Amino acid sequence: MKRLLMISLGAISTVATLTITSCEANKCKAIVCANGAVCEEDGSCTCPVGYEGERCETATRDRYRGAWTVDETGTVSGVARYTVSVENGPAINQIQIRNFNNLNNTSVVIATVTPDSVFIAPQTFEVAGVQKTVVGYGVIEPAKFYGAHGEIRMYYRVSSSDGVTDDYGYRESGQPSVWIK
Repeated sequence: MKRLLMISLGAISTVATLTITSCEANKCKAIVCANGAVCEEDGSCTCPVGYEGERCETATRDRYRGAWTVDETGTVSGVARYTVSVENGPAINQIQIRNFNNLNNTSVVIATVTPDSVFIAPQTFEVAGVQKTVVGYGVIEPAKFYGAHGEIRMYYRVSSSDGVTDDYGYRESGQPSVWIK
């Protein structure tokens, strides 16, 4: 009898444990992560490169697109105010910047973006017969970025084939360029 009671209690205990653990909610069952994102055990989405948002529904580069007013003073050039146009780049995490450094509207600088930063790998183009190489990065000012408006501090360098280098806060030389939209 004692043995039968122990077996019965063991069976009830096993069934109760299985019932309780199988009733735990699968948090990912009701969640749809967009753009190939992965739903984690806690119900959050891990976004692939180039996407952000609670459910990875937003392309990161969308926050950068549009016309930006640029105010800057280089270590060689004088005070300048001009407009750049930021458009989608060739990859989901890239943008292309037209009229970068107010050089001309045909020069296009490609940059890689994250939710809070812009990275410009070295790239060279020709302006009026002179080769210009651009390199740098930018940082979003979080307190000044919301919706369709924002501010970015760009730290970059333009080196010319004629030996002139103009810095805009790059490696602590000069003042950063301020972009506002």
